[in-house]
Amino acid sequence: MPAFSPFQRLARVHAAATATDAVIAVALAGSIFFSISPDAARDRIALYLALTVAPFAVVTPLIGPVIDRMPGGRRAMILVTNLGRLVVALMMIRHLDTLWLFPEAFALLVLQKSYTVAKSAVVPRYVTSKINLVQANSRLALISAVMSLVGAAVGAALAFLATPALAAGAAAIGYLVAAAITLQLPRIPVAQHRPTSTERTALRAATILLSAWVMAIMRGAVGFVTFLLAFELRGGAEGLDMSASGAALGGAVASVRGIDIVGDPSAPFWHYVVVAAAAGLAAFTGVQIAPMLRRSLVEELLLLGALAVVLSAALLGAISGGLTGMALLSAGVALPAAAGKLAFDSLVQRDAPDANHGRSFSRFEARFQIAWVVGAFAPVVLPIPTRLGSVLVTLAAASALIFFVISRRRTRAGSD
Repeated sequence: MPAFSPFQRLARVHAAATATDAVIAVALAGSIFFSISPDAARDRIALYLALTVAPFAVVTPLIGPVIDRMPGGRRAMILVTNLGRLVVALMMIRHLDTLWLFPEAFALLVLQKSYTVAKSAVVPRYVTSKINLVQANSRLALISAVMSLVGAAVGAALAFLATPALAAGAAAIGYLVAAAITLQLPRIPVAQHRPTSTERTALRAATILLSAWVMAIMRGAVGFVTFLLAFELRGGAEGLDMSASGAALGGAVASVRGIDIVGDPSAPFWHYVVVAAAAGLAAFTGVQIAPMLRRSLVEELLLLGALAVVLSAALLGAISGGLTGMALLSAGVALPAAAGKLAFDSLVQRDAPDANHGRSFSRFEARFQIAWVVGAFAPVVLPIPTRLGSVLVTLAAASALIFFVISRRRTRAGSD
């Protein structure tokens, strides 16, 4: 049996966890998102997102330092999140058609996001001197992109060809595998001591704070576009209920007067495949090209280019409209978000060499997850057309781009 390095073991855990997350996401989509009316979906998902903010706004700063210094550190947190998702997936098998599914889905999302934070924290401790941090994160992001596509395909086959309950059962097995592999990770705490004054000063450097702000904007755009396109493809109105007394006559009169009684039906399934594939391939491309671009470009220019790609893609999406516009918007946000995260990791590694990167990245990741949730809120609460959504993303990217350029010039002028 070959001996795996700590990073290779983490990569195996990540592959199993991300593939399983995609399987359960498809099962939830079939139960939560498509089985209820659009208005009900918006209300419930808005509540769902509101609840997810609390753990990252409150729990992370309170228990993060404690977990950093506990025996086993973030490795224990990874194990807990995998076992927790295993238990939730088993419970979902019986509750996919009941109201119990919503608190369970909330618990699942909290555990998924907590896993992301914990994973970001342990990466710096599991890489070797021959593998730098950006390359390690690039490999994990690549694994996530590929395994998410695999998991989504498996989940779709089980959920739509069989039942969502079968997909939830398969997810439970996947989380069990991830938990078993987690036991092979080395037990090392992330932080042996409290943050030093040097570390705190380095992490508050203008370049790091500005770059973190840019990453939060891009992560927020990912959340916004995800739910914008989800509701657009799902359809936004159910049309006239023809089962009511007199509805047939009323519908006939409405049709003669040119009033729409059909509603806004959901898009064909292959539209979902096109948009999801565009996002997946774009994320795959982003994590591939970021390390190559970093050899000739500084991190700030990579983030600048990422914002420019978001702006251009969103603008083209607004002009094109339809399925082409949605695919452009989806890909144009996924690619720079994936590449930008690797550039941000490299920048922190460069400008804060004395910082505990595990502790630092876990806190930054928590903030980015909050940005994702906040960005997702707008299209969930408000029925925003895709073209208007593309315009809003364009304006946000343009504002961030201008602010980034001006702030960077001021920072460089102040240092001279």
